[in-house]
Amino acid sequence: MLSGPEHCFDYVNDAYQQLAGSRVLLGRPVRAVFPELAGQGIFEMLDRVYATGEPIRASALPVRLAHTPGKRFVDLLYQPIRDAAGRVHGIFAGGYDVTERVDAETELRQLNATLEERVAERTLARERAWQTLAETQDALRQAQKMEAVGQLTGGIAHDFNNLLAAISGAHQLMRLRLDQGQTQGLHAYLDMGERSVRRAASLTQRLLAFSRRQTLDPRPTDVNRLVLGMEEMVARTVGPAVQLTVAPAAAPWPTRVDASQLENALLNLCINARDAMPEGGRLELSTANRTLGEHGAAAQELPAGDYVCLRVTDTGTGMSQDIVQRVFDPFFTTKPLGQGTGLGLSMVYGFVRQSGGQIQVDSEPGRGTTMTLLLPRHGGDAEHDEAGQASDAPDRGSGATLLLIEDEDVVRTLLVEVLEDAGYTVLSAADGPAGLLRLQAAGPMDLLVTDVGLRGGMNGRQVADAGRLLRPDLQVLFITGYAEAATVGNGFMEAGMELMTKPFDLATLVTRVREMLDRRRT
Repeated sequence: MLSGPEHCFDYVNDAYQQLAGSRVLLGRPVRAVFPELAGQGIFEMLDRVYATGEPIRASALPVRLAHTPGKRFVDLLYQPIRDAAGRVHGIFAGGYDVTERVDAETELRQLNATLEERVAERTLARERAWQTLAETQDALRQAQKMEAVGQLTGGIAHDFNNLLAAISGAHQLMRLRLDQGQTQGLHAYLDMGERSVRRAASLTQRLLAFSRRQTLDPRPTDVNRLVLGMEEMVARTVGPAVQLTVAPAAAPWPTRVDASQLENALLNLCINARDAMPEGGRLELSTANRTLGEHGAAAQELPAGDYVCLRVTDTGTGMSQDIVQRVFDPFFTTKPLGQGTGLGLSMVYGFVRQSGGQIQVDSEPGRGTTMTLLLPRHGGDAEHDEAGQASDAPDRGSGATLLLIEDEDVVRTLLVEVLEDAGYTVLSAADGPAGLLRLQAAGPMDLLVTDVGLRGGMNGRQVADAGRLLRPDLQVLFITGYAEAATVGNGFMEAGMELMTKPFDLATLVTRVREMLDRRRT
């Protein structure tokens, strides 16, 4: 964030400081900080944005810095910052260091220039390599990988086509009944469509969990409180034929994890345990503390240190070692056709690994199975559940003003309508720069609701950070279907920032907005 015609630094983040090197930035004009940029066009671009009020974007702009050899390449966005009267008084500078990408593209072009010669050399080398045992093993591993990819894509296509058929069929029948002037029974078709949407969302979350790309919201968690809070639900789920025992540790360490996802993972393991005990049996949930040394941690592909253990032990049929080796593969299942998707355990595995932990399987045929989740110890205290302590629901809308930034037109229209129906004043924008202009304008702004992956050169997190510089007490609700951990979520959100994952019930969105506004008033 730069201010004034001299472009003095008001704020820089860690990425900009890393690019700049060991220089004093805050409070100094850009020309004094980077004298070597003279003649490279950077100063002129800043002056033009400040003078005209028009933003400037640049792609793969070459920059020479004194402390780094050779050229760096950057993607830049210079966005003017205006005061209440509309006058430019500063510049928001965002961007990315894309040197590695440009170097890779340059190298690719050079490789393509000698492609024919390299292909001939590669062909000869491959003909010789195929004669060795090592190349044969590589080919086998590649074949296994492709088989797994084929199994994954086939399973996804099968499940999603079924779900799309259900949604499409329900909508077609509703249209047919409406064309016939019949409205009786339409709610049944709506329920069918909504159930299919929820199943599709669940399948997507499982796939993201398997690939370790789901958006998590980790918080310090007391595993004893979590497990004891699940006891009644697990007991109802596994049924009376299964004897449930909960064995909490005396003083378990806290761990930093997405508690709702951990509950889902444990419930999934309990359901698998129940299915492995068709005649009934014993199921135990236990917690413990565990310290891994260098050797033990390396065996688990973990760093040495303290971990919290959660064990799910059953007295079921157990598994042979060849099944144990495949139990986390996507769409692999030992259940009869039509029972289970084969994604449950792969989801659990992906979630635990994404949370910095590991899962162990100890099983033998006829001797039951123990699933052990190892999660890193958190250095602070666990958060206490404050559910039920919120203030009474306010009047509809309470005069609050919201800014909604969403680049999908249909989604934006729906969200604006439901929030306005709830009584809020809703301003909307279709991309990041337009949203930033809304934040720069005068007038009240109680809450920013923004998608994360936005078009227009600024993502939702960048808009939120810039908005908080302009309005320090601004609360932010991110809505996303998938977000990189470095952008939002996964522990990188600040106080007053919350996250909802698409798709969500519209009523849930209104409730979350109301709760965030309530907390702001208290």
